[in-house]
Amino acid sequence: MIAYLKGEVVSAEPTRVLMEVSGIGYEAKISLNTYTQIKEERTFKLITHHYIREGVQVLYGFASEGEMRMFLHLIGISGVGPNSALMVLSSMSVDEVAQAIVAENVKSIQAVKGIGAKTASRIVLELKDKLRKEGFEGQGAVLQAQVQHFAVKEEALEALTVLGIARSAAEKSIDSILKKNGAVVSTEELIKLVLKAK
Repeated sequence: MIAYLKGEVVSAEPTRVLMEVSGIGYEAKISLNTYTQIKEERTFKLITHHYIREGVQVLYGFASEGEMRMFLHLIGISGVGPNSALMVLSSMSVDEVAQAIVAENVKSIQAVKGIGAKTASRIVLELKDKLRKEGFEGQGAVLQAQVQHFAVKEEALEALTVLGIARSAAEKSIDSILKKNGAVVSTEELIKLVLKAK
């Protein structure tokens, strides 16, 4: 079993990376989040999961242990294959995925391409308790603030898209405003600020 690769980054693309370790080239499938962290590096330590099913062998690579753990949680859900799990981790950060699950925000998971309503509900139902046991429960005010921040962002994003603003443009404006104003802003205030900025 290959636990990690530590060596030279030969080439990196948004979905795959080629690394040379002791003269041997290894190809691994990666998420967009991992690509962002590895693309400028000459050498890198890539956490890996060697996936073997019915004669198919694929190496999946991750920039962190946390991302790999989330990947393993996701592929443990019926109806979620490795490619779907990578799509989730490419669309959201590990923290965002965890927060959405803990907050039982099915819509956020469902917004990922290829994840239907039933699968999104199953992910939330089967993983919320596991993630709480792994440390998301018991963080008290910090977790609550993160969940609230995430909920405000999602509610504002949904409202803005209904108003005819493209999702990508709305998300960019929301991130910019939250960066300037911090997390202490209501959904209504956030929507108004985005509309004023247009």
